[in-house]
Parts: sequence; structure tokens; C-alpha cells
Amino acid sequence: MLKTIRIGTRDSELALWQAKTVEKQLNDLGYTTEIIAVKSQGDIILDKPLYELGITGIFTKTLDIAMLNGDVDIVVHSMKDVPTALPKGIVQAAVLQRANVFDILVYKDNLDFLQQKGTIASGSLRRKAQWLHKYPQHKVVDLRGNVNTRLQKLKDNNWNGAIFATAGLERINLKPDTFITLDWMIPAPAQGAMMVVAMENDSFCRDAVSKLNHQETEICTHIERQFLRTLEGGCTAPIGALATINNTEIEFTGVLFSLDGKQQFSIEKSCTFENYKTFGKSCAEKLLKNGASSLMKEIRNSLKVK
Repeated sequence: MLKTIRIGTRDSELALWQAKTVEKQLNDLGYTTEIIAVKSQGDIILDKPLYELGITGIFTKTLDIAMLNGDVDIVVHSMKDVPTALPKGIVQAAVLQRANVFDILVYKDNLDFLQQKGTIASGSLRRKAQWLHKYPQHKVVDLRGNVNTRLQKLKDNNWNGAIFATAGLERINLKPDTFITLDWMIPAPAQGAMMVVAMENDSFCRDAVSKLNHQETEICTHIERQFLRTLEGGCTAPIGALATINNTEIEFTGVLFSLDGKQQFSIEKSCTFENYKTFGKSCAEKLLKNGASSLMKEIRNSLKVK
């Protein structure tokens, strides 16, 4: 008899939507599943900016422990939340086909503030830095919580708008009419993609989940996460990365900003499929040689990350 695959997830509406999506695909293949929801530290502590909680894994640690303890068999994550180095014994089992990669600005009344002073909310250092780079006259305030909580906070405060990942709002049908797509903002590495992890020694679950893998998304997110890992940014540094497939080539854009958005290092390159495995690393190394290493040192010192 086939064993029941226990799917671990955070307990937010979006995380549960993602887990149910994986569950349906596994059920369609004939597997029996059960969803087990866990509250992560990142969902509990909402009164501090993310970078003060430790730079990586705040949303994934609790679920990693549940899997290492044998309480769940696989875990579904928003891939952009997953540290580039997985805990020993846990492996990437599948990357699902990517949704919309871009960020959007959800605004309140009108967009007049874009030409004047304004206040934007975001808990992401990447979004904050890119916004201040383009709109240096604006103020960016910290915004934490799941998608529903952040939308409510936008309503309750006198901010002009807040920045969200398009994919998250679209997945749970919460995208309002008052938004603009920020196609100039380079997304977080692996934004819009879902990753499923499993125990390395669990061949049954790894085999089952591998059937959900989308190869093009896996390749693009591999490049983006390798770029992030080589820059040593962790999940909360102001780093953006986007790889896209264009016929026989993979096109890549990577950026690193200072925390205030004033300094910027960027790279645009393309590679063939034969060379993709080390492409993200080589792009990051080029930036580091061109001066990004001193900026990364400054960022780490500012965030007190040792």
C-alpha cells in the first residue's frame, strides 16, 4: 500500500493555496496526501523588520525542523523565501511552473504622489532600495505579515501604497483594481516559483514529487539563486535576479543596491543551455570584482549580520 504523503506548509491563506495546489497534482497522479499546517517564526513576530530576525530561513526553519523530526514528509515553500543552502538531509525535490514574476504597487486614491513626496510600505530591503533609487523623495516604511495582513495594514494607515508580489495576490484572488505593475523593478531570485523539498533519503516522496518538476523554471531559478548565493546576500539583502528563456538562450539580469538605493551594481548577460549550471555564479563574481564586494561588506555591517 502506498504511504500517505504528509505535506507541511505555513498556515497563511497563500501558503495553504500553494500546498493544496501541490496536493491536487499529487492526487491526480494517484498519491494519497494530508496537509499539515505549521506557524513559522516569521509569521509570529511581526513587530520587527525581517533583517533583524536573522537574514535567512525565518519562514522555513520551523518547517525544516518538522521534516527532520519526521512530522511531515515534504514541504511546499514560496521559493524566494528558501535559503540558498538547504539543511543537511533536505533536498529540492521539484520546482513548479512559475507564475508572474513581477512586483506590483497597490495604491489608494491616485498616483499623483509619484511626482511628489509620498510614503510606500514594504518589508523587503530589495523593494525598498529599488523604490528609493527611482523615487528618492519618498519614504519607505516597514510592512510585515502575510498578504491579507499587509493589505489590511495598507487600508488602516495613511500610506500612499504598498508593494506586493503579483503572484501572491493573483493566487488567492486579492489583486485590487488600483495597482500598477513595477516591470522596472528586478524581482527577488525565484519570485513567482514554488519549491517542494523532501528528505534526501526518502526515495518514495522524492520520486512522487519529481513528477511535478517544471524544467524551464528549475533552470531559471537555479541561475538566480546561484547568483544570490555567490553574492552572499541571504534572503533579505537588496538583490534582484531574473533569468528568462528566449529560444536557445537564457537571458539574465542581476542587481545589487545599497540599502538607501543610491548605489547600484547591475549585470545583463545571456548564456546557452550547456553553460547554465555555473552561469549565476560567474555573473555574481563579475559584480564582486567590479566593486560589489565592498558594498556587500557595508550591507552586512549595517544589518549586523556576522
